[in-house]
Amino acid sequence: MPRDRSTTLTDAVERIEPGSSIAMGLALEHAIPFAVGHELVRQQRDELTLVGPISDVLFDQLVGAGLVDRIRAAWIGNASAGSGYCFRRAVESSDLEVEDHSNLSLAMALHAGSLGVSYLPTRSLLGSDLLSSESPFETETCPFTGETQVLVPAIKPDWTVVHAQRADRYGDVHYWGSRGVTEEAIGAADHVLVTCEELVEPSVIKSDPDRVVGTREQVDAVVECPMGAHPSPLTGCYRRDHDRYVSYHDRTETPEGYREWADEWVHGVDREEYVDRLDPDLRDLEETVAAEVHYGY
Repeated sequence: MPRDRSTTLTDAVERIEPGSSIAMGLALEHAIPFAVGHELVRQQRDELTLVGPISDVLFDQLVGAGLVDRIRAAWIGNASAGSGYCFRRAVESSDLEVEDHSNLSLAMALHAGSLGVSYLPTRSLLGSDLLSSESPFETETCPFTGETQVLVPAIKPDWTVVHAQRADRYGDVHYWGSRGVTEEAIGAADHVLVTCEELVEPSVIKSDPDRVVGTREQVDAVVECPMGAHPSPLTGCYRRDHDRYVSYHDRTETPEGYREWADEWVHGVDREEYVDRLDPDLRDLEETVAAEVHYGY
């Protein structure tokens, strides 16, 4: 009998030790696991290293809470409004170590981690200032072609956190829409936490194996968490809440503003109250249905 991996958001986040490295925000602006980020703030899991290509404001919120020592990413900010003020303040005050990547180099680093190799080669960074003396990259001459290559070292996070449309209680996960480097990050991590819009019966997952991004052998904990990616969009469930991003930008220009925002939207609400405050029209989507697929031989 497979193990039931379903649990609460509080219990799942308690398993993430302070000092952990966490990969999140792996599908660019889609399906960002904000609910887990907010629970990390409530539980004050600090000394974190964050890994992700473009996390929108999730990493900014964790930096604002004083939980982050290091970031390995391609971009940090607010895609709707510009700067991430908390991130900018931390960098300007030298309170944060930042390892600069391109989206491709971060994807390659996680892919190398998932393959169990120490690096992967590329030519894409040649000529860029990402090859500074402080970068993690090395260059070498290819023994087969004689060309100069950049070696991208593997990243193996302690945890990968994913928000998906649905999963079963055993840890098999269905996900659709932009995936980014979700599968690579799941494969590279020591542990995987999945939040989902709904827990479903295993027969639902088995009915469509092509939508599986993570399996029970990879996933440590599963949490049913409706609107768990808000304010980012989740394909087929809800659209991006642009107003919330703009409001966050306007309110967090100062440290005092960030604390007031966090008191209202993180410390001052539980998940049910958070969802009750949201605009129900975010779920009012244009009906777009994929063509039926037949499996079998």
